[in-house]
Amino acid sequence: MNPQSSPTQTLRMSHSKLERLTDFLALEEPLEIRLEYSQDGTRKEKSISITMRTPGNDEELAVGFLFTEGILRHPENILSVSGCGPLAGSHQGQNIIKVRLHEKTEILWPKLERHFYATSSCGVCGKASLDALEVQGIRPIDRNRFKIASPIIETLAPKMREHQSVFEQTGGLHASALFNFQGELIELREDVGRHNALDKLIGSKFIKGQTPLKDSLLFLSGRASFELIQKAVVAGIPFVAAVGAPSSLAVDLARKFGVTLLGFVRENRFNIYHGEWRIIGS
Repeated sequence: MNPQSSPTQTLRMSHSKLERLTDFLALEEPLEIRLEYSQDGTRKEKSISITMRTPGNDEELAVGFLFTEGILRHPENILSVSGCGPLAGSHQGQNIIKVRLHEKTEILWPKLERHFYATSSCGVCGKASLDALEVQGIRPIDRNRFKIASPIIETLAPKMREHQSVFEQTGGLHASALFNFQGELIELREDVGRHNALDKLIGSKFIKGQTPLKDSLLFLSGRASFELIQKAVVAGIPFVAAVGAPSSLAVDLARKFGVTLLGFVRENRFNIYHGEWRIIGS
């Protein structure tokens, strides 16, 4: 059985007839992210966040979260990432991830407050204010580096769907995917939470030392919210395309940092909200 899904008995009504069948649901369980660091010669431990997520790629999720929230800047700062605490959850995995930092790591604590509990889709609900969201030191993205042809963009949604194995089984997961300028899939992650899927994706690249992602297009299975664009900006992603609509704040952020932002990407059409200069043929 896929560790990211769980079977359940359900009834289906079809043509006024009831049918009993086994359905598969996307798993959703809490994950606590803890940070162990040194301060004034003493090792300390801090609970950073609790989020509802789909189990799997938890180390990437924790590291991606710390990176895109502005707490970490370099993968070499990480001593280890591991599960800790007792086994928990229906998947028999560990729902606590501890990120241990090297002694001399300087933590860039962001000027924000986040409630320890966040739903899988809450986005910015736990942030103290919109003003606190901008991670300091992030510059606008190079305008001329990444370009992609319009016909290639129109092929990305079906390509991503082909690789959404858990969504195909459950119909209940979001996805974030990276593509190159030729429309080739680089990497994909799924989760019940939109921001979790993106943290897993960015975290996988950060751990490998492959950020900033200057030569990548980020494709989102749902809408483009402010927080998702913020994470893309931190990771240096120049181009974001979404199946759904962007929010007004997402468009504002894309304009401020020079990110190309597309919405309603379908076969043969899409809306350009900013950055048409990165689209060949526009």
